[in-house]
This record gives sequence, structure tokens and C-alpha cells, in this order.
Amino acid sequence: MDSVSTLIVGAGVSGLSTAAALPNVGDGDYLVLEADAEIGGYCKTIRKEGFVWDYSGHFFHFKHPEIEAWLRERMPGQRIRSVEKKSFIDFHGRFVDFPFQKNIHQLPQADFVDCLVDLYFARAPAELVGPEVVAARKDYATFHEMLFARFGRGIAERFLIPYNEKLYACDLRELDKDAMGRFFPHADLTDVVRNMRQADNRTYNASFTYPEGGAIEYVKAIASAVRPGAIALSEPVTSIDLAKKVARTPRREIAFQHLVSSAPLPRLLAMAGVPHDPGAFSWNKVLVFNLGFDKKGKKDVHWVYYPSRDVSFYRIGFYDNIFDADRMSLYVELGFAAGAQVDVEGARARVLADLEKVGVVQGHALVAEHSVLMDPAYVHVNARGQAEQA
Repeated sequence: MDSVSTLIVGAGVSGLSTAAALPNVGDGDYLVLEADAEIGGYCKTIRKEGFVWDYSGHFFHFKHPEIEAWLRERMPGQRIRSVEKKSFIDFHGRFVDFPFQKNIHQLPQADFVDCLVDLYFARAPAELVGPEVVAARKDYATFHEMLFARFGRGIAERFLIPYNEKLYACDLRELDKDAMGRFFPHADLTDVVRNMRQADNRTYNASFTYPEGGAIEYVKAIASAVRPGAIALSEPVTSIDLAKKVARTPRREIAFQHLVSSAPLPRLLAMAGVPHDPGAFSWNKVLVFNLGFDKKGKKDVHWVYYPSRDVSFYRIGFYDNIFDADRMSLYVELGFAAGAQVDVEGARARVLADLEKVGVVQGHALVAEHSVLMDPAYVHVNARGQAEQA
């Protein structure tokens, strides 16, 4: 039986970062097990016909400059693009700056008035709407209720609800009120009104960096700090005995003192034989099409969000506008429920038709493509799942 101090399950960004942070002491200090034949997890990069794509768009923003500097030191010769994000919402064929709730003044007048009035009364003081209305605003438990309480019906029904239903592929009443945490761009009435005169659309990822070799270059940089020989590829964990502190793979048994896992939690609990309610955990699948075309398309845009239920995808991204390339290079994302049967070929045909319908593809010829179904993708944060984890 092999023996290590720390066993790490998964050679994606989380697992490799954990290994890189551990001291390199002795031959058996830590071991990273990876079921796939390559490192990177969902940050793998694909190169095809001169195009560079990831499994999906992974663009990096750093809260701590020293972390970015540490990575750049380990990427000699790799050119890294620094980009100020330009993102929009397609609202019935016209572009509105993201985030929607701060830019309702860009909507057609009737939509703008509806959104502004509903937002005002969603925040209005008790003397205008009554104390019971004010009390009800604070008494919400779901993501769906939070959207109405904080932003009013106009904004919720025009963008926040349809877009997030497409993204998470579920009824938003099933999600916790803080399901998106810091990734949700909140705005109060003052922010909205101020933005009418002077735009301030900064979000947590308003600027980002991206290596010309794709997201995998950052993964490789992290892996360069991992002790040689400490990553075992194509070796999935099949079971874990927590009492004996022994993990099993198709090749061997490995004793450990500490276990770090980046595997999906339900999968980890099943491998470890931990009693749990599998129905407490839910998530969506995301089908990603990476598409390369023969000529340039839209310029000065990196993301476009599509709330319309008549369009199959919820978001597209433009790699070519990051690379400043002369051929349009897209990633296109579609959300599906965890239990959905995904018809990839059918979805592909619909995506290509929808790209023409919304005007992204205009006489372009598709010259290269790749697709990947990420399962699980986004976790559904809800009270039942939180309680099960506790």
C-alpha cells in the first residue's frame, strides 16, 4: 500500500493550487489523483484550425496582484492579454450595457418607465407604500422572491428571471436568495439614476487577463510548482474508507492522513460511503459550442447575454475580440437540467440558426468547431442542500 500525507482528488485549478501550496518535503508528502488523461479539469484548452478555445470561456481576474505575478513568472514566453470587458444584453435586437439593472435608461421608453417605476416602489419608504409592504420586502427566502423584492417586476421579468432560468435550467424558486453570492451585480435606486448621466458598469470581473495559449497556460503555470511525479493521470478514485483513511483506485490502495477533494460533493460522498440524501443536491448541465468562422464579426464586444426564451443560448463570448483576430471565434453556452437528455446535434443546428437570427452570423462560413457537455456545471444553492452539507 502506498502512503502519503495529503491526498488530493482532482488536477484542476483547485487541486493543483492546493498541491503547489504544500511544502515539497520527502517523496511521499502529497499525491494528486486525476481521472482524466490531462490536467486542467474544466479549464482545458482546445486548438483547432488556428483557433484557441477553452471548454468554456475562462477569463481570469485577480484580487491579489502578487498571485498574478507568481503565475506570470511561471509562463516564460507566453503573451498575456489584459482586457477591459465589454458586455451587453440583447434586448429584442438592441444592445443594452451590462448589468441590465443599472442601464434601464437605454431601453425603449415604455420599458424604461415600467422598470423605473417598479424599481422605485420596490424601494419606496413606508409612508408611500405602507409598513406591511416594507416588511414583506425583507421576508423573502428564494432567489425568485429576492429579484422581485429588490428590483421590482419590470426588471425581474424583462431580464433577471428569464436569463437566470436559462442559465440555471430550473425554477428560480428552488434557489436560495443568495444563490449567486458576490457574482450577482446588485444596484440600488441611486446607482441606477447616477448611471443615467455617468456610466459605471464595473463588476467583480470588469477587467481580466487571458493567455494567448488559452486558459490551460495558467493551469500549467500552477502545475509547474507541483513536485515532479506527484500527479497521477488516468487514475480515478473509486472508493474512500474514511475510518481507515485509505483511498482505492483501479491500480492501488493509498493511505493518507489528509484528504482534499475538488470532486463534486455528491460524488465524493458516494465514494466515501457517507450517508446523505442525493436528492438534496442539484445542478445544471452546460453545453458549450466553440465555433470558428471564416471572417470577422462584431467588434468591441466580449460577452452578449440573451434573456429571450426564443433563443436557445443564454450567452456567447467572442474570443477573436480578445485576441484581436481577423476571424470570428465564439463560445456559445446552453443550460440544461441535470436529468435532461441532451441532443447535441439538434442543439448545434438550433444554435447556428439562432446565431443568424440575432445577427451574429451574417454570411459567415463555419470552418472549425468543438463541443463539450459540462456535467455538473453550476451548482444550485438552496436551503435543502445547505442543510444536508451541515
